[in-house]
Amino acid sequence: VQLQASGGGLVQAGGSLRLSCAASGRTLSRAFMGWFRQAPGKEREFVAAITWGVHNSYYANSVKGRFTVSRDNAKNTVYLQMNSLKLEDTAVYYCASESSGSIYSDYNWRYWGQGTLVTVSS
Repeated sequence: VQLQASGGGLVQAGGSLRLSCAASGRTLSRAFMGWFRQAPGKEREFVAAITWGVHNSYYANSVKGRFTVSRDNAKNTVYLQMNSLKLEDTAVYYCASESSGSIYSDYNWRYWGQGTLVTVSS
């Protein structure tokens, strides 16, 4: 499975961005998909995740109410809509697939995209 994340860029605080993660190599319709981020000098942290079936979604407290994760199984793509961006959202964002345990730990995810940089400016 190959994951390709895109959509990052420079945005002012309060603005919006939508990240995409396209999967190839295998259909992900039964995969649990997630987003993580890593800010400079910090560990990678959980952002959001979504199940394949009824599309249950999960969020870190820091992004709840501002970010929305969604997926299009027909396109093998997962999205992260980010609104009301804050300076502290600046990070490299990674998409991941297939969690074998707790979704909140990056250790439990099997496949990773290359990351896309989001920079929020004041």
